[in-house]
Amino acid sequence: MLTAASLGGCSGGVAGSAQVANAGRNGLDAVDTASPPAVMPAPPPTAAAPTTGSPSTTPTTSTTSTTITTSTTSTTTTTTATPSTTTTTLPSPAIVPIAAPTAPFAAVGDHGGDETARIQQRLLDLGFWLGGADGSYDLSTAQAVMAFQKYSGLEASGRVDQATADALSNGRLRGHGAADAGTLVEIDKDRQLLFVIGDGRTVWIFNTSTGDGEPYEEPDRNSPGETARGVSITPSGLHRVDRERAEGWWDGDLGQIYRPKYFVGGVAVHGSNHVPNYPASHGCVRVTTVAMDFIWDTNLMPIGIPVWVHGA
Repeated sequence: MLTAASLGGCSGGVAGSAQVANAGRNGLDAVDTASPPAVMPAPPPTAAAPTTGSPSTTPTTSTTSTTITTSTTSTTTTTTATPSTTTTTLPSPAIVPIAAPTAPFAAVGDHGGDETARIQQRLLDLGFWLGGADGSYDLSTAQAVMAFQKYSGLEASGRVDQATADALSNGRLRGHGAADAGTLVEIDKDRQLLFVIGDGRTVWIFNTSTGDGEPYEEPDRNSPGETARGVSITPSGLHRVDRERAEGWWDGDLGQIYRPKYFVGGVAVHGSNHVPNYPASHGCVRVTTVAMDFIWDTNLMPIGIPVWVHGA
């Protein structure tokens, strides 16, 4: 039997979604006013009448005087200066400069210590969420390192190698998503990252794992004897969080999920014990359980918030 999970996702429990389609229109009104040239034709030249002297009985010399009047036409050209327009482009709120570190970072691998505490603080400053800068190389630190490596185009091992240490030392801008306006959750399937955007500025970046694009056929854990079949796709588009489950673990149709926030059908952002550096889910968007607790505790994904999914 084909269940609702065939649309992708970890739970097909409630059908329907709150997809939002935005249509935009660009208008262009052009006014073409052609003014006639302001040139008046000059009048034709006027010649004075010739004057002839009267005849006389006394021989005289007759003189004929001719006056020639030259008419001059003056043409005046008027030039109107067009006022110049200066366009000022405001900087994107997504671009946030970060000060240079006091010293370059060392490649600590996955070991704890004072240098790890410095790296943790640098990751937080750059916008990559983790539990705290206490020097312990815990799960949230490894996930933040992995997210930073994905963002920087490095091998996403979750360990601070020399290339990662150099990138942390040289980074001067806080990480950001593609969205630079509005408040939303952005899921980048190409980079496998989740961005929380507030008023155009990226608040936090999380490592994530989305649908792997593979077909599946598995027992439906909520309907004994039935089989769930489908393709593991995280649907692209603009959606909204439309339901959630605040309590801890829950048995979805295709496995256990933690405190899910659904945004289209049975597809949700939820906590998981396995968030690798590649797409691995049935269509849901995985983050670690500690990250999901943080999302709930800080109300980063309330009901109604837009969720923008993009990428291949």
